[in-house]
Amino acid sequence: MKKSNIAMLIVFLALIPLTLFLGDKLPGRGYYITGVLIITELAVPFFMMFEKRKPQARELVVLAVMIALAVIGRVAIPIPHFKAVFAVIMLTGIAFGPEAGFIVGATTAFASNFFYGQGAYMPWQMMAYGAGGMLAGFVFIKNIIPKKPWIMAIFGFLANVFWIGPLLDTSHVFIMMPEISFSSFAASLASGFPVNISQGLSTALMMFIFGKPLLEKLDRVKRKYGMLQSETEAL
Repeated sequence: MKKSNIAMLIVFLALIPLTLFLGDKLPGRGYYITGVLIITELAVPFFMMFEKRKPQARELVVLAVMIALAVIGRVAIPIPHFKAVFAVIMLTGIAFGPEAGFIVGATTAFASNFFYGQGAYMPWQMMAYGAGGMLAGFVFIKNIIPKKPWIMAIFGFLANVFWIGPLLDTSHVFIMMPEISFSSFAASLASGFPVNISQGLSTALMMFIFGKPLLEKLDRVKRKYGMLQSETEAL
């Protein structure tokens, strides 16, 4: 496993949970500080991807475009809980790896909430959105699992229902519940399950229709410019 992958797991499993725990104790709009800290932590494994070379501007521009598309996928579609945002984030992870998927997901949550309103839940959304991109990057790494539309669609549905959704539901327990218990966790997961199903179906639909053409374009750009690859991969 690459050093950047290991760093990504350390950030996700240790640093971000610690940041969320300490961030909940900050007064007022301390969630802005928490959000910026999470983005900063995610930048470490992302820049480790480049190892011996510095990232080029065009590589960062492509990720900025993917963030913009993901924000549009969340904001522009007027149907509640039926958005394209997670499909874009996951396709970024599939195309460029778990580090890129995580940073695009987390930044998308932060940026899109300027349209919906920021709140104490925002850092949790950053973690959950980023976790979706990270998982996609790990699952489809090195083309071990074929990137066929129906496979990506099934993955998108399951990832929403059993990974991203429960992470988002968990935030409600820590932020809103006066007492944390098994029953409060179960109630939160049960109430969020229909929403996760709806979002899972939208993600599956988007990945089935747009996954293959978008990945083809991203792979073409990646091969042409050697983007988001180590020096040995680019040879």
